[in-house]
Amino acid sequence: MAAFKTLDDLGDVTGKVALVRVDLNLPMADGVATDLTRARAVAPTILELADKGSKVLLLAHFGRPKGARHSQMSLSMVQGALEGVLDREVMFIPEVAGPVAAQAIDILRPGDIGMLENTRFWPGEEKNDPEFARAIAANGDFYVNDAFSAAHRAHATTEGLAHLLPAYAGRSMEAELKALDAALGKPQTPVAAVVGGAKVSTKLAVLENLVGKVQHLIIGGGMANTFLAARGVDVGKSLCEHDLTAKAEAIMDAADASGCTVHLPYDVVVAKEFAANPASLRTCNVHEVAADEMILDVGPQAVEALGDVLKTCRTLVWNGPMGAFETPPFDAATVALAKTAAALTKEGSLVSVAGGGDTVAALAHAGVTDDVTYISTAGGAFLEWMEGRELPGVAALSA
Repeated sequence: MAAFKTLDDLGDVTGKVALVRVDLNLPMADGVATDLTRARAVAPTILELADKGSKVLLLAHFGRPKGARHSQMSLSMVQGALEGVLDREVMFIPEVAGPVAAQAIDILRPGDIGMLENTRFWPGEEKNDPEFARAIAANGDFYVNDAFSAAHRAHATTEGLAHLLPAYAGRSMEAELKALDAALGKPQTPVAAVVGGAKVSTKLAVLENLVGKVQHLIIGGGMANTFLAARGVDVGKSLCEHDLTAKAEAIMDAADASGCTVHLPYDVVVAKEFAANPASLRTCNVHEVAADEMILDVGPQAVEALGDVLKTCRTLVWNGPMGAFETPPFDAATVALAKTAAALTKEGSLVSVAGGGDTVAALAHAGVTDDVTYISTAGGAFLEWMEGRELPGVAALSA
């Protein structure tokens, strides 16, 4: 990973204007933020800069207004939630550039925090328009990107600004990049990857990249059924992308060629209907799935064997659940494997990095959130990183 500057590289910033890109795209219900995870993630950077005497100006998007103003997508909607997290007053500024923004900056004192309007109200944001970026940069002295979750987008405030002002990674971005480097950049080997979820089609590029980088690829969720079908297993009426079995075979061949072991379940939990604790629930060998049954979780024997695999590894990357974890008892495999990974991490033998919405929810459900090395709250950016793609927002910081 190319070197990037952090807040440690800043000199005296008293009275200087910091343009800080953050992710404040908080989930809302009835005008109230229902989850403050993203606001909490960026709080350390905001507070550190404010405490150093900088005038902190926050740049963020909210929803998808597609280049036009919408009252329901104004960033002022999250102002109260952010003030609660920071325990500081935040001035809302209804523009992102120009005289209104400049006037507000003049009012701010060193150590004050301002929040500019939703950057996506302007078409220049998503187009990465150089003029738009220059107009924003005109009011700042330096730029800090603390929004890894938006780093896969080459937008004016995630990529363009980094070329116009001295650019630094915020604390959340720094932690994310270090964790990702430890997971796939320069990991301790052997490395295991757990990839689950419903469909192979959404994770093809991830799987193709991982087989060349990890020693163990553990496939779970509905995806595993497509791989089992490729191996000639009759998966009954399980979720399965039969049109992708050739792709699955190609991935397994590539894994063989690069010395990566692909782990598929050999015992599974099945039922005739997808419901909580169905009467037709049973555990069987993968070759015994009946035509009217569907695979809904990995079986206990396979999970125990996978736990033994993790005990031989030094690094784990996890994206996606092992089964239909939202509906018990089909959460058993995900919970058991997560607890094994957490125990190994706690005792210091495993570095574990997990990411993606479903994965975060599954690890929280298993009660191990605090025991894995790092959890990325980024969705698309985490997946693109797992695909081995360069993220524009990250590349710009090291340019």
